[in-house]
Amino acid sequence: MATEAAEQVWAEWLRFQARACDYLGSDLYAVLLTRAAEDVEAHGPAWEVLRGHEADPPASVPVLRLMGAVNRLVLAGREPALARAYETPGVEPAAAWDAFSAVLSDNREELRELIDLPVQTNEVGRCAALLFGFLAVASETGLPLRLLEVGASAGLNLRWDRYRYEAGNFTWGPADSQVRVEFELNGEAPTLPAQVEIAGRHGCDAAPIDPSNPEGRLTMLAYIWPDQSFRLERMRAALRLVEEVPIELEHAAAAAWTERMLAQPAPGTATVVYHSLVMQYLDEEELAEFHRQVEQAGKRATADAPLAWLRMEPAGDYADLLLTTWPGGEERHLAHAGYHGTPVELLSRA
Repeated sequence: MATEAAEQVWAEWLRFQARACDYLGSDLYAVLLTRAAEDVEAHGPAWEVLRGHEADPPASVPVLRLMGAVNRLVLAGREPALARAYETPGVEPAAAWDAFSAVLSDNREELRELIDLPVQTNEVGRCAALLFGFLAVASETGLPLRLLEVGASAGLNLRWDRYRYEAGNFTWGPADSQVRVEFELNGEAPTLPAQVEIAGRHGCDAAPIDPSNPEGRLTMLAYIWPDQSFRLERMRAALRLVEEVPIELEHAAAAAWTERMLAQPAPGTATVVYHSLVMQYLDEEELAEFHRQVEQAGKRATADAPLAWLRMEPAGDYADLLLTTWPGGEERHLAHAGYHGTPVELLSRA
């Protein structure tokens, strides 16, 4: 790709993500990415780090890979000037950009390698929306839930039942949980079971993260926007809970893993296959095969071994929360939800 065209691609990507960050409440990243777009056009240090990646698939969110790579150096204690800018509320945009630009310039070759790493957010806040799907399945079947998460990252959202949810007068989960998921809830919450029995927790990911070691924890924190302290605090709390709730997390492709996990029925349990903001990372062939495996398993479902497919995936400004249940194959649009989990707008009663 010619240099001028490559610059245009990166400038567009950076400005698009700047608008997204502004919309989702990160003034800091909105400013830095807007300045980075200008820097690319001026052939500054941002261009030197990013050039060569303009052919990357947009779904791999290369801009967020850049921001995660830089934040990884900050969290490792290697860039104190930028750390101060990240930690200072209302920092002057010029000061933040100067520190950010210096990190790009001083660590160009290392950052060019780090941006190859995939984005791994494992946003715990998304459990606020997923919760209503899980509880609908538990309420309707009266069975323990067998959890199968595709694109599980570090598996933090496989522990959703151990978190405390609070939205106005709505509460659910253990009151003494150190993980607090506070969110805005619109619509009337249905009557929900106070407790859910979990029969198993299993997950797969194309690049799973081990949250029990320092490198894994660093990865989880690096992709959280540093001016959103409530998300950082919640992530740190979720990481502390890891040792208390063991899970099975495999390095595997979505379709093949799903086929294997659904090959045999699990009588006496309701199996829930679920994912959140994952499908965009699958190529067309893998996506089609994954859908086929879920639907084929649905045809084999029985009242004693039901199957549910719960998904929270992009749909414009908000994500859609959809639930399909078998036997029967009924699909319901349960909610709209923010990409970080709030707000949650309930659309149908569970």
